[in-house]
Amino acid sequence: MTQYGFYFDSSKCTGCKSCQVACKETYHLPIENLFRRVYHYGGGSWEKDANGCYAPKDVFGYFISIACNHCENPACVANCPTGAMQKDPETGIVFSDHEVCIGCQTCAGVCPYKAPSLDAGNGYIIKCDMCRAELTLDRKPACVATCPMRALDWGPIEDLKSKYGEGNVAVEPLPEDSTSPCLVLNPHPKAQLTGAGTGAVISFDEELDL
Repeated sequence: MTQYGFYFDSSKCTGCKSCQVACKETYHLPIENLFRRVYHYGGGSWEKDANGCYAPKDVFGYFISIACNHCENPACVANCPTGAMQKDPETGIVFSDHEVCIGCQTCAGVCPYKAPSLDAGNGYIIKCDMCRAELTLDRKPACVATCPMRALDWGPIEDLKSKYGEGNVAVEPLPEDSTSPCLVLNPHPKAQLTGAGTGAVISFDEELDL
């Protein structure tokens, strides 16, 4: 089996969300569903100096673009009661069989990366399948093809590791590695380790106020 995966370079990402939008437009996703999500994580404080002016102290911020990581040990597949959630034996891509899915959302509850979500209109689970139909056409996933900063890449996970190194997936706001995600993540220079972070995810409304 050739296991496919994603590469993401947080040091290059500007948070433009082109990847998120391209995916949503390609698959005509409902308003409440996203296959790829871009998180803005940051923190720090403001302190008054000797002149009474406020200045930033230890302020930091970076972006994380995340989708399904098509894990080597996917919790969604292991816990699906109907067998709807499957891992392709040839590519390692995790996908949902809509004909079998009953919409119970067990997979959504156990996935540490919150990749599966319920399509309420159709009553079944939908998620990133790495644009697997593009494999047969020798084309890249929509998110990878659209990224203007080339912060995303895709391919056999061993090739990605050879090209970019092992990376580190245990950075805030991502969870601890419990499913062996097929993701090579190059952390931002100011990235904080999972569980040791001092920041928080900044909402879209907060971004507008920055």
